[in-house]
Amino acid sequence: MITDERMMTFIHSFDCGNPPYLHELEKYAKETNVPIIRPQMQSLLRFLMSWGKPMKILEVGPAIGFSALFMSEYAPEGCHITTIEKYEKRIPLAKENFKKAGKQDSITLIEGDATEVLSDLQETFDFIFMDAAKGQYIHFLPDILRLLEPGGLLVSDNILQDGDIIESKYAITRRNRTIHNRMREYLYALTHHEKLETVILPLADGVTLSTKLEK
Repeated sequence: MITDERMMTFIHSFDCGNPPYLHELEKYAKETNVPIIRPQMQSLLRFLMSWGKPMKILEVGPAIGFSALFMSEYAPEGCHITTIEKYEKRIPLAKENFKKAGKQDSITLIEGDATEVLSDLQETFDFIFMDAAKGQYIHFLPDILRLLEPGGLLVSDNILQDGDIIESKYAITRRNRTIHNRMREYLYALTHHEKLETVILPLADGVTLSTKLEK
């Protein structure tokens, strides 16, 4: 946790909660150790859905579908979500969860490696949510920028790696150094790209909000 635990608990105490089916899915995810968006990220996404009113959303990394369902719940009526997942064991669960929630017509799940899927996509999106393998964010970025409409918003989750991002690479375990280096590269690319305006927020495990400039 990047921010003080007591402060986050206090802030979260004002949350109005989610529909019962999302609450049950969140409980299942915790019991089965499936990573889903944290409460602070849920609050941010709920606000962004209500404020930005995106109609075409692209998500990379839905796991069992919680975040896609969450965004669908709070996005405007008529919004369509396209989500990409390659983990074969989670794909049937995600599809089943979309069907149970009656969202199978408003959420399209594309099976496959995101690098390949993104390169094939031609439709543009006004909102993109990145929540996949952190070491791949930098590789996804060229296609993500191509698919993001001018004025659109890119939200990238878990960019601070539980605080490890500020450490020297030599203080990071060897198996995590590649992800550490790539995430630093990704953050630099977002904050220095001529077509983006980006803010880094120490919320949950860190999030960036990047808007594509219209010029």
